[in-house]
Amino acid sequence: MSLLSEESKNTLKQWGQVAESYYSSQDVMGLEQWLAELQYKHSVWAAVVEHQTKQIAGGQEGGEYYRGYNLGRNIDWQIHLYFHENPIMELPFSEGNTSFLIRLPDNMRPGSYWQTTKVILQLVFPLVFLSVLSLIIYRHIMRPLLLLKRATSDFSAGNFDVRVSNKMQSEHEEFRQLATTFDGMATRIGEQLVAQRQLIGDFSHELRTPLTRLDIAIENLCNTQTDEVSLSRITKETHIIRHLVEDTLTFAWLENEHKRMGDESYDVVDLLDSIIDDARFEFPTHIVNTLLPNDCVVENSNHRALGPAIENIVRNALKYSPTGSTVEVSVKKTLTNIAIEVCDQGKGVETHQLEAIFQPFFRLDNARRPNSDSFGMGLALAKRQILSIGGTVYAQNRAARNTQVTGLIVTIHLPLR
Repeated sequence: MSLLSEESKNTLKQWGQVAESYYSSQDVMGLEQWLAELQYKHSVWAAVVEHQTKQIAGGQEGGEYYRGYNLGRNIDWQIHLYFHENPIMELPFSEGNTSFLIRLPDNMRPGSYWQTTKVILQLVFPLVFLSVLSLIIYRHIMRPLLLLKRATSDFSAGNFDVRVSNKMQSEHEEFRQLATTFDGMATRIGEQLVAQRQLIGDFSHELRTPLTRLDIAIENLCNTQTDEVSLSRITKETHIIRHLVEDTLTFAWLENEHKRMGDESYDVVDLLDSIIDDARFEFPTHIVNTLLPNDCVVENSNHRALGPAIENIVRNALKYSPTGSTVEVSVKKTLTNIAIEVCDQGKGVETHQLEAIFQPFFRLDNARRPNSDSFGMGLALAKRQILSIGGTVYAQNRAARNTQVTGLIVTIHLPLR
């Protein structure tokens, strides 16, 4: 809003005085002609009007309340710069009941740039505001996306430790969930890649030893006349290599595919009876005691996964228990799951190694003998096989149960359905 210029005010006052002079002299014809010329010359509407107030009801006193009302804007009032139409200006006559009214001429309108101001307020300012708002929204959206893009690039370059959720604490929930999902994916893929590299490295290391012995046996076979010992060694080493390759390939398949095998029902007790009979035949110098229910049927499982896993665990317990010692196998059944325990009387395992024994190619120091056929794949493969049917496995020392007997307890938990 802005005030009229003094020049415009003076011009309007002069016109009001001319109109009042015609009105005071009661020269209606002259007033009408002057108003017509004024309207034509300045392209405006102009008139002289009397204030008439007619009381309809109520008290007769207080006529002063009807004076002083306005038919137009006073020339001392502010004018909007961007009105679509110019306002009606009022110049009251001295007698108080008549006024000269005129629509404000364009050349008197305050603000020489009111059209420009109108365009700025109605077009430029909204565009600038929307542009700034769009830029803010764009930056708000693009920032987390750029973080994800940078993290993806770093991850593809081999930086498997890159994470983004800790950098998006102030973002919206959707971006935080996306970042959390990305971190979970990165963690899983990174673990798989590291595990595969470790597996390949360990496999190469373990395979090198029997291949070296096989080369020596073949060389001896070529250089000596007696070939029975060399042939026996070749047979043993090829058997070890085949067993190592089969276990490693099975482990890698279960680890990478995360195959869930659950398409049959079977009795765990029958499976254990078969495995324990084989164990007693293979280790006649050991005692295998059992505490089994009459039956224990599991559904949506797979005996081809559970059988080799239990066999590996039982064989491992017998292998590291002294001659004449007892290995105990028991089954405890609840409404929803079963627990299979295999307890040996060996030396046990250091507490910090209880989880490591389920890693591929991990062997305890006393198992790293030159003639040992253990490659540390038995328990690792058993764990992956149990996971594939929805179970879990863990180990603890018997001393943890306050027993007087040393040894290791391996427990398998399986859902009944």
